[in-house]
Amino acid sequence: MTRSVTVRVPAKVNAQLAVGAPRPDGFHGLANVFLAVGLYDEVTVTPADGLTVTCSGPDAAQVPLDTTNLAARAAMALAGRYGLAPDVHLHIAKDIPVAGGMAGGSADGAAALLACDALWSTGASREELLALCAELGSDVPFSLVGGAALGVGRGERLTPIEVGGSFHWVFAVADGGLSTPAVYGEFDRLTTGTDVPEPTASAPLLAALRAGDTTALADALSNDLQAAALSLRPSLADTLAAGTAAGALAALVSGSGPTTAFLVADEESARKVAEALITSGTCRTARAAVSPAPGATIQRP
Repeated sequence: MTRSVTVRVPAKVNAQLAVGAPRPDGFHGLANVFLAVGLYDEVTVTPADGLTVTCSGPDAAQVPLDTTNLAARAAMALAGRYGLAPDVHLHIAKDIPVAGGMAGGSADGAAALLACDALWSTGASREELLALCAELGSDVPFSLVGGAALGVGRGERLTPIEVGGSFHWVFAVADGGLSTPAVYGEFDRLTTGTDVPEPTASAPLLAALRAGDTTALADALSNDLQAAALSLRPSLADTLAAGTAAGALAALVSGSGPTTAFLVADEESARKVAEALITSGTCRTARAAVSPAPGATIQRP
C-alpha cells in the first residue's frame, strides 16, 4: 500500500502586530505576537510520479494548485536541500479561511515541509526545518511551532511566549480576500511623512498572556495594519462594530485582514457572538476557536 503522511496545522491570530518603517530589503520590521488557534488545515503527501497539488474544503477554488502554492514550494525546497526529486502529490484539506490574514497559506507550507520530511526520512533537524520555513515566508516558522511566540525581524525570528490559560475567539470571515502586499502598501501611504516607531512587544499584553487574563488581554490587543485594512475595505468597520455590540471584549482585524477577530469571555459568549455576526449580514460566516493550539503535527493512524 502506498505510504502517505498527513500533518495538521493551525491558523494564527496576531494579538499584537507592531509594524515599523520599510527596510532597505522592502520588508517591514515587526513585533508580532502570534497565537495559534484551533482552526486547522490538513496536508497529506503521497509518493507520485511528479509534483501535483489538489485542494478541498471552503474556498478551495481560490487556492493556487501550481508551484506558487507554499505547500508545493516547501516540497521543492526540502527536496532541493537533500538532492531529492519532489515527486509527491500534495492534498490540502482547507478549513483555515483563504486570504484571510490567518496564515492559511503559510500553515500549508509548514505542514507540507513536515510531512515531506517524514515521508522522505531526511533526518532534518528542527533548526533546519525552521530555516527552510523562514525562506518560504515570514509566517511559516510560527505555523510549524504553534502555541504562542513573539516574532521579530520580518516575523520569522521566534521566541516562545508563556501563556497561563486558554483564550476564546470568534473569527468573522469576509467575502473575498485582501492582498497582504497591498495592505502594507496602504500602511506606507498612510504613514508617509510620520515618524514610524521601532516595533516592540507590549509589556501589558505579554503579562496578560502569562496570567491567562482575558480582560487584560482585551485591553492590550493591537494591530498597526488595521487602519490600512479598513482604508482598503471600509465595510470591515461594520463587522467590528457588530461583534462588539454582541458582547465581544475586544475586536480587531486579524493580521492584514479581511478576517476580523473577536476576543470573548468563554465558550458560551463565543457562540452568541458568532450567531450575532452571522445574522448581522456584515460577514460571510463566523467561526469560534480557542488559543493557544499546537503547531504542525503529524497525524498518526
